[in-house]
Amino acid sequence: MARARTTSELPACYALVWPGLEQVASDEIEAEGGEVKKTSRGVVVFRTEAIDRDLLRLRTTEDVYLFAWGTDSLTFRAVDLESIERWTAKVDWQHLLRLHHAVRPRPTGKPTYRLVTQMEGKHGYLRRDAARALARGLAGVFPDSWKPAEENASIEVWLTIDQATAICGVRLSDHTMRHRTYKHEHQPASLRPTIAAAMVRLARARAGQVLVDPMCGAGTILAEQLALGRGVTVLGGDIERSAVRMTQSNLLRLGEPDILWWDARWLPLAPASVDHLVSNPPFGKQLSNPAAIGPLYRGMIRSYDRVLVPGGQAVLLVSDAESLQEAIKPVGWKAKKRTRVLVLGQMAQLSVWRKPRPTDSMEESDA
Repeated sequence: MARARTTSELPACYALVWPGLEQVASDEIEAEGGEVKKTSRGVVVFRTEAIDRDLLRLRTTEDVYLFAWGTDSLTFRAVDLESIERWTAKVDWQHLLRLHHAVRPRPTGKPTYRLVTQMEGKHGYLRRDAARALARGLAGVFPDSWKPAEENASIEVWLTIDQATAICGVRLSDHTMRHRTYKHEHQPASLRPTIAAAMVRLARARAGQVLVDPMCGAGTILAEQLALGRGVTVLGGDIERSAVRMTQSNLLRLGEPDILWWDARWLPLAPASVDHLVSNPPFGKQLSNPAAIGPLYRGMIRSYDRVLVPGGQAVLLVSDAESLQEAIKPVGWKAKKRTRVLVLGQMAQLSVWRKPRPTDSMEESDA
């Protein structure tokens, strides 16, 4: 049975997140004072003491919504359409709309609305059927003076269906949550900002430490660390001169870190001078010769190991986890975390590694 909000309580919220990053997003939400109630593939449901614009400051989430109703018990049959309509009709939409307006005031002019339905999995009905059921459940909610819009609507109601799970709510965020305003210049296959933010959070760099992205591309990882602040020294570079110029342009509003032209396989940095390496190396299909990925990873890891301090960390997003594992074996890094993430239409691995300290082997011997 669907769980709907009652008027006697502040509604829950939920965030849509990149599948594989649910735990990272949950950690950020809790760090900002929220209480995570439930997670499922690509969704984090949470409660917070206030519904305000602070929710829009989350960086690992794609979008944030006011919770209307949700269920884990879809039957995959056409009877689900009756349930979607019934659950939608039971919601106190006017209360949700008032809360939405407190966060995002109505624009001048005639209000507009948009209904969005997303669906994954094989069901006994089509996405457009679910969209019609949602619309029937919302009958009478929007005054006749409100007009439907295809984009930039005053109010958006979303229904997201993934296998047996469905969740419905009012979108609080807009496109800037997932796309950011600092990205003036883009390049093909540029890293998604929310994934970059997750990588930075996994690094956990502290004040006085040095964080380097040796393959900075458009500078998204560096931008996310600069936006997070914390007194961290940020440094980046790329083998492509155009990427260096692009990163410098994208970071103008966030700071002025050193962005250098270099080859990540031969970093011009002092040994043991970097606390955190956060890197998104090219995927196999981004290289003219995909077979070059193994040699690239081996050269990259040798260089990273030389500049990384003992006890330092590397956060890496790669397409070929097996090649990365083989490249890391000679340097002896220890895996702290691994998770699978869909990137550029293919599965990738996001992993956190720690370079051992000399004392680690001594402690192992003592044990």
